Amino acid sequence: MSFTSKSALALVLASVPGMAATSCEGLASLNLPDATITSVQSVAAGAFTPPNDNGRANYKDLPAFCRVMATLKPSSDSDIKVEVWLPSADWNKKYQAVGNGGWAGVISYSELADALRGGYATSSTDTGHVGGSGSFALGHPEKLTDFAWRSEHEMTVKSKALIEAFYGAAPRLSYWNGCSTGGRQGLKEAQQFPADYDAIIAGAPANRTALALWVASAMRKDTPGYLPPAKLAILHQAAVDACDAQDGLKDGLIGNPAKCKFDPKVIECKGGDGPNCLTGAQVEAVRKIYSNGTNPRTGQTLFPTFAVGSELGWNAEPSANIVDQYKYVAFKNPSWDWQTFDFDKDIAASEKPEYLVMNATDPNLSKFFGHNGKLLLYHGWADTNVSPYLTIQYYKSVVDTMGGEKKASDSVRLFLEPGMGHCGGGVGPNKFDKVGAMEAWVEKGTAPDKMIASHATAGKVDRTRPLCPYPQVAKYKGSGSIDEAANFTCVAGL
Repeated sequence: MSFTSKSALALVLASVPGMAATSCEGLASLNLPDATITSVQSVAAGAFTPPNDNGRANYKDLPAFCRVMATLKPSSDSDIKVEVWLPSADWNKKYQAVGNGGWAGVISYSELADALRGGYATSSTDTGHVGGSGSFALGHPEKLTDFAWRSEHEMTVKSKALIEAFYGAAPRLSYWNGCSTGGRQGLKEAQQFPADYDAIIAGAPANRTALALWVASAMRKDTPGYLPPAKLAILHQAAVDACDAQDGLKDGLIGNPAKCKFDPKVIECKGGDGPNCLTGAQVEAVRKIYSNGTNPRTGQTLFPTFAVGSELGWNAEPSANIVDQYKYVAFKNPSWDWQTFDFDKDIAASEKPEYLVMNATDPNLSKFFGHNGKLLLYHGWADTNVSPYLTIQYYKSVVDTMGGEKKASDSVRLFLEPGMGHCGGGVGPNKFDKVGAMEAWVEKGTAPDKMIASHATAGKVDRTRPLCPYPQVAKYKGSGSIDEAANFTCVAGL
């Protein structure tokens, strides 16, 4: 942060002899500061097989590309692995970096493949460690810094140098595309290195809060408030029944959960416990989960909660990702038990700035927007990894800082997806062309007034809907199939 992205890139390019295009194999001798190129491969079309992929994705349709693997060591304790993929032909003259999930620890091969298919030069990093646990951070503050922000910036600078060396020209545009940890990474880039990217797609930015502990503490298995999956299904259906029609259409989706006033007491058991109702203790547990996290002593709001309609994803055990944050970063105790967490004293102890160095919450994006940078945020309303209200909160803080919605709308837009889970999935339309929308915004000046999302069952699309820029929502026009996007329009929040 003591230097800008442009000055860092200039230092790298100063070591590149000339700017004529270099062969793939020739990149092996490229001298990059604080970096070692460990492998360079010319990969034939359809010939790529990723390590440890277990057949989860098909790469047979990939075009030929130059695969560069490197290790970056910006600090004495850094060990950042990156891969840079460079199309052998038909490069679109653009660069797209892809983000990670959870604690990262892996190269994002599927996302690299998507970018390559689109004609992009692309790159990914493991963020400086191997494996999806947060244990690497214990006793290694430099590695935590690498995970928090440094690996992405270092990857970006080195990737641009490799692109320029390979093609003899710099990328004309640079995009970031990530969700969850990748969304947070994108925001961090905009905040700390505003010159790195021309546009950033940031889905469900995973800024760390104690929400998972809040939910789990309300419905622990050893308490009367525990809700087994069958009860969560009953609760979810009751919530949908109560709020589905608020948008004027019964379609199995809660269009705007922020307007839903569902009280779980309506399904409280009249006598003893039963399979189709909630006990009094379960009702109180649900009420706690529906409410924002608060300090039990002061009443201070600590963090926003999940939205109504997300019940099927609630968990009586907090995710390992969040537990690791407290074990290895905040309390530095691998034996720490999440059930001991105190929402009064432990909040202050665990939320020191050095423990939340990965969080990307600075609303001042004036430098990023100052060079016409674009930020596209998206979040599923049914997300139970990261609260959608956290992203709404950040969006509003940016809008307020930048002078109001009208002024900011040419630079930042937020899209919320009814029924969509964390970065995808769920009962609502959850597939949409984020990159295409961003390309139109940046390259043609067409701001995304809506994006068309689809839902598929067994590979067949069975519903499409427009996603509207917040605070607008999709409203049925009154005729035609409710499963076709053409029969909806974006209106002010209902």
